[in-house]
Amino acid sequence: MRRRLVSLGILALLLTWRSHDADALPPAGPEIFPLSQVRPGMKGVVYTIYSGDTIEKVDLTVLGVLPNTIGPGISVILVRLEGPHAQESGVVAGMSGSPVYLDGKLAGALALKLGIFTKEAIGGVMPIEQMLPVLNQPPQPQTDTVGDGIGLMGTGPISLSADAQHEMTRMGLNAGASLVPIGLPLVTSGVRPEALAQFSTDLAAMGLAGTTAGGTAPPQTSDADIEPGDMVGIALVRGDLALSAGCTATAVIDGAVFLCGHPLFGSGHVALPMQRGHVLTTLSSALESTKIITVGGPIGSVIEDRATAVMGRLGAAPATIPVSLKIGAPALEHSYHFEISQNQKLTPVLLGIVIYNSLISSAAYNDGMMLRLEGTIDLDGHPPVLLHNVFAPTSLPIPDGFLLTSNVQSEFTEIFDNPYEKPRVKAIDMRITPVADRRTVAIENAWSEKTTDVRPGETVAIKVLLRPYRGNAFVKEIPIIIPERATPGKLRVVVSDAAALEEMRHITDGPGQATLAGLNELIQTINRERANDRVFVSLMQPASTLVVGGKEMPDLPPSAMQVLKQGHNGEHTAVVGESSMGEWSVAMDQVVTGQQTLTISIR
Repeated sequence: MRRRLVSLGILALLLTWRSHDADALPPAGPEIFPLSQVRPGMKGVVYTIYSGDTIEKVDLTVLGVLPNTIGPGISVILVRLEGPHAQESGVVAGMSGSPVYLDGKLAGALALKLGIFTKEAIGGVMPIEQMLPVLNQPPQPQTDTVGDGIGLMGTGPISLSADAQHEMTRMGLNAGASLVPIGLPLVTSGVRPEALAQFSTDLAAMGLAGTTAGGTAPPQTSDADIEPGDMVGIALVRGDLALSAGCTATAVIDGAVFLCGHPLFGSGHVALPMQRGHVLTTLSSALESTKIITVGGPIGSVIEDRATAVMGRLGAAPATIPVSLKIGAPALEHSYHFEISQNQKLTPVLLGIVIYNSLISSAAYNDGMMLRLEGTIDLDGHPPVLLHNVFAPTSLPIPDGFLLTSNVQSEFTEIFDNPYEKPRVKAIDMRITPVADRRTVAIENAWSEKTTDVRPGETVAIKVLLRPYRGNAFVKEIPIIIPERATPGKLRVVVSDAAALEEMRHITDGPGQATLAGLNELIQTINRERANDRVFVSLMQPASTLVVGGKEMPDLPPSAMQVLKQGHNGEHTAVVGESSMGEWSVAMDQVVTGQQTLTISIR
């Protein structure tokens, strides 16, 4: 009964089909063509756009059905496209989702193509019967605004079952030939090729065809009038930089838009802005023919990203993450503003593209400069995450700005992908200040003129030999005070950079990393991380420290430690082998690297 109701819904929808090309109109009153009735040699058509908003008809012939192709019970109809467009361009990136009709009935969506480096116009059709169940997914919880990130579609070949390989042989095709998802054109505006190249591996893993062409189009009142065969954009970033993926609408049922015929990222429940797409032209290529498209105004939200289809809802667009970025000295800085879509695995990559692209596009930046970062990640119901660090150019074969970008990505991912709760990111605000010259200094040696017979309460001068990049070495003196609680014996003095200190302070509890109590504690841990532009002196004694909820309780008697460890319900506790008796630091206005250790004997 339900299938019949769905069929009637499609019937009512397709009776109102509109197109600028009258010859491309499908026959009146189409119904669903059952997969069980598909036979080799059947003739059909696929509706898609090659240029403008004109939906065109392309003839096709059914080669056969490949059983269990995508997974158990998920079959694919193999077809050969025919006619001038097919001969010139083959199966085109952006064509995924194009509706396929057999005997005037909707059979499915063009979703796959044969091989990677071929213009041969053989494609795989996802049967519409396997797409419609996406409409019946349980509603997304109101608290969930971020995709679960259960996997990425990728662009690799699909492993065919033995039955599918047998069918390929029967069709006269090489049984070793592979089917791959049709690529999604990556629509860009304001993005430099260097930025796309830096993230090309991430983008390719998500099935996005990397093209710098396309862009944005002014919103129109008719943008939401989506028909089967129209282009649809899925917004990834909007604002001073724009990134969108594009595919074709297969069917529209009561405001639900079925797209692609394959997963976008395989993220399950999602909340991605949906836009109207327009095709500028189709670029033919032996590597991969691609639609060059623009995207218009928002028309709704993509809410499901499943194995057989992507589904959106016409209406309001979902919430995105506002990003504000300022680059340059305060008097000469340039401001950028973006809206980034939310998805567990995708958003950190998009944030990286936004930061790196803005850096290399700024007149204030060039390789060989030190970069100062200040900023916050504001969360609903939690303290802000503080972004504060300094990054110096290196001799590594990567752009210097990518070090800063990777650091922000890492900190954001810790919060966004934390194991405690789904965070609601209200805004990200950053300022990057480039500073001329390669300002780095290395810790070469450390000593004290007094290392024995030191008394509690006494001040000891720690001298540090520092060597700047292409400069003369100099000595920095850092006075430390021996705590009154120090007992006779040896204390370890560690002179280090921030990275070495963070590694030394890394809290472990047995063989694995400690589990924090929750997101607040994770934020506190991140906010305590030291910056790279200071020399640190740490005074350590060989006594256990109890850590409760991220707070250190050094040098406790064993009895007190046992009581406290058992008495903090809901807070993580851990024991580390050394106790910190003090920490001192001095700012250097340059990035510090290195580590030295000396010993002081307490009387």
